[in-house]
Amino acid sequence: MLKLYAMFLTLVFLAELVAGVSGFIFRHEIKAKIGIAYNSAVTSYNGTDNKSAAVDDLQRKLHCCGKQNFTDWKNTSYFKENGIPVSCCKTDKCSPETLKDLDKAQTEVYTTGCFSLVTNMLEANLGVIAGVSFGIAFFQLIGIFLACCLSRYITNNQYEMV
Repeated sequence: MLKLYAMFLTLVFLAELVAGVSGFIFRHEIKAKIGIAYNSAVTSYNGTDNKSAAVDDLQRKLHCCGKQNFTDWKNTSYFKENGIPVSCCKTDKCSPETLKDLDKAQTEVYTTGCFSLVTNMLEANLGVIAGVSFGIAFFQLIGIFLACCLSRYITNNQYEMV
């Protein structure tokens, strides 16, 4: 059982290692895919579906608006009818007329884009993410080593008893 446990830990460790290396190698492609997905969510925004709720939550929590900035909303069908979403407002007192005019909205809504904010935050915290990952990997390696040592010790003692 200990050998099986050590093998399982080794498989989990190798999977984490492959995922980490792949993420590092393909980080630009991952960043591009996230940008495309967020742009798609902004383009298809209607204020009622799950994608729209996710965009609203992101904009409220991170105090950002649009992909690059708040002007990204001008090319959407939602903007033509309703203006910029209320989730972009700095306060709860944005009027619908203000949200339909980009010049007036500039002072009322967040001007920072969500995509650049998220990617900058991830890149700034990359050291912390790597440190936590190495810490977890270190404890997994210790677990593998100790399981193998204990298994060997048990096996050697069984032969001595016979």
